[in-house]
Amino acid sequence: MNDFLVPGDFVRHPVQANWGLGQVQSVIDGKITVNFEHMGKVVIDGSQVELVMVT
Repeated sequence: MNDFLVPGDFVRHPVQANWGLGQVQSVIDGKITVNFEHMGKVVIDGSQVELVMVT
């Protein structure tokens, strides 16, 4: 899951739509750090949450 994500990619959280658009900051050992518009910086366990890539 989320293996395709790299820093700079834009994503949305599949359940927390109110967080807004997020930009991937880092992907390390399955932990994805994303800076969301309305939530700020969040570390997400990539094995638990499948982020939605925005093109």
